[in-house]
Amino acid sequence: MTETVAEPRTVKTYLRPIDRDGLMAFAAKGRANPQTRGTNIVKTVMEGQYRSLSYVGAHEAVVVDEPLHLFGEDTAPAPGEIVLAALGGCLAVGITAVATCRNVKLSLLELHLEGDIGNPAAWGAEGAEKQPPEMGFQDIRVTVKVEGDATREDLDAIVQHANFYSPVANTMRNPIPFTIKLAD
Repeated sequence: MTETVAEPRTVKTYLRPIDRDGLMAFAAKGRANPQTRGTNIVKTVMEGQYRSLSYVGAHEAVVVDEPLHLFGEDTAPAPGEIVLAALGGCLAVGITAVATCRNVKLSLLELHLEGDIGNPAAWGAEGAEKQPPEMGFQDIRVTVKVEGDATREDLDAIVQHANFYSPVANTMRNPIPFTIKLAD
């Protein structure tokens, strides 16, 4: 009796999909009223040293701290790291949306972000004299690892399209009105 050996096969799993019909209806509403805006609301409360809690809706607080070398307790990501996390999250949402719109199923999506930032001004506490364009991130690099049922060229086009339309990326690239004042 001869034994039959099954050929090995690769099983491809895809990331949990979003509601394409819902996405397309949302897109249609945007086309019908391109001036539509929402408002994000966050309340940040300082705990002590540099540790703060930011409350967003009914979610757990987003904790922010500074590393030990910047006089924090290093109990949570630093503010700049949170900014990069927001950028990564926004780009990931956009890539997923564009892929869904184009009927591309993704099996892997990872974004690796790096940003060059310095604080020689010591937050304005008598450090180096700097002007706003000299402070904050001076260079941000994003590398996207993506796989799905499309060619590399098509996946790159999805990534580039999502980057072009990313609200967070565009907030970082473009000057916006910004006000800060004491509460009444």
